[in-house]
Amino acid sequence: MRIVLAVCACLFWAQAQAAAPVIATMDRSVWPERLETSALFDVASRAEILAFAHQLLLSEKLDEEGLKQRLGLRYVNVSSLNVVRHRLWSRLLENYQSAQKSCEEDANFCVLVEDMDQLRQRAEEYQVSNDSFYAAWAKPSAVFHQRYLNELLFMAALFPQTSSEIERYNSDEMSGDEMPDRTFMLNFAGGPSAADGGTDWLADFMRQQKMNATFFVLGKSLQDRLEGSSASSLQALYRQQCVGIQGWEYRSHSQWLDWQDSVQRSSELVQRILPDNFVPLFRPPYGHRRADSGDYFRSQHLRVSLWNIDAQDAAGRLTAEQSGDRVLTLMLLWRRGTVVFHDTANKAQSALPLLLANTAQSELIWDDCRNISEAPENEGLESSEEALPEGE
Repeated sequence: MRIVLAVCACLFWAQAQAAAPVIATMDRSVWPERLETSALFDVASRAEILAFAHQLLLSEKLDEEGLKQRLGLRYVNVSSLNVVRHRLWSRLLENYQSAQKSCEEDANFCVLVEDMDQLRQRAEEYQVSNDSFYAAWAKPSAVFHQRYLNELLFMAALFPQTSSEIERYNSDEMSGDEMPDRTFMLNFAGGPSAADGGTDWLADFMRQQKMNATFFVLGKSLQDRLEGSSASSLQALYRQQCVGIQGWEYRSHSQWLDWQDSVQRSSELVQRILPDNFVPLFRPPYGHRRADSGDYFRSQHLRVSLWNIDAQDAAGRLTAEQSGDRVLTLMLLWRRGTVVFHDTANKAQSALPLLLANTAQSELIWDDCRNISEAPENEGLESSEEALPEGE
C-alpha cells in the first residue's frame, strides 16, 4: 500500500509540474491613484476583492469536466476544491468588511455587504464602466485575478495528494491568514546566497529600514558559507533578523525517505551557530510535506510555516517589477499575511524597496519576525478548516 500511495503521489506531482498555470502578473501603473493614505489603500483593496470575487463566482459555474479543461488536469479533487472555495469566500467577506470601514472617507467601490449572500450578489453585479476613472485598470485586473484564481484552484485540485501552501494539514501549521488586518510579515526563502550575494544585501537593507524578516535557510547552503567563513561572520550577516529552516536541500519533503534527518540536521546547525536568530519554523520547499508529519514537527518543537503571498521572484519569467506589483496586488486582496521573496534571486533587491515605498503611507504594519502566533490549544492535529482526506 505504501508503494502504491508513493507512486500515486509521484504521478500527481509530475502532472502538476507539467501543467502549471500561467503566473499572474499585474502592472500597477494602470491603477490611477497612489496609495498615499489608509483610505486609498482601502479603495484599491475593495476593488481587488470585488474583482477576485467576480472571477471566483464565475468559476463555480464550471462542472468537473470544465474545471479539468480550464486547469489542464486529468483529475481534480472536487471535495478539496470546495473546501478551498469556502475558505476563500470567508476571507473575502472578512476582508471586504474591513475595507469598507473607510467608505465615509472615499466611497469608490463601496457597495453594501453585510453577509455572504450579499457578497456573492455584489460579485455577480460587479462591473467597471468604460468611462470610469478606473477603466484602464479593469481589464488587466480581470486577467490577473483569473490567472491567480487558476493558480489557487490548480493547487486545490491536487491537494492533498500533492501538498502545497493552498491548505493546512493541521492547526499547528501557519499560513499568514491568522494575522490581524493590515499586518504583514516578510520572509526570504532558499538561502543563504553565496558571500556578498542577495542574502547579504537584503539583511543589510532590512537593518537600514529598522525592520526584520525571517530568512529560511537550507542546511547545506548554510554549511557551505560556514566552511568559507566563520560562525561569527554568519552571526553578523543575520544580526537582528530571524532564521528558520527549509531542510538540508531544496527538495520535496513529502516523499524523501530522509526528510526527518533533513529537518533535524538543519535545525541543529542553525541552533548551534545562530542561537540568537533561530525561530522554530520549518518552511517546506514547494510547500511539500507529509500529511502525517504533524506529530514529528510537534516532537521537534517546530511549526510548519506556509505563506499566502508569493512574489514568484524565483520564476525566470517575471521581472523584478512584475514580482513587486504582484505582491502589492495580493496585499490589497488579502490584507494580511506572509510575503515570501527569495534571497538567492536578485529580483527582491529591486522589488522590495519599491514595494515598501509604495506602501509607506498606507498605515500597514510589518510585523516583527519573532511574533509567532501560538498554536490553537486543545485542537490536537486536526485542521481548523473543514477536514480533508489524507493523501500521503
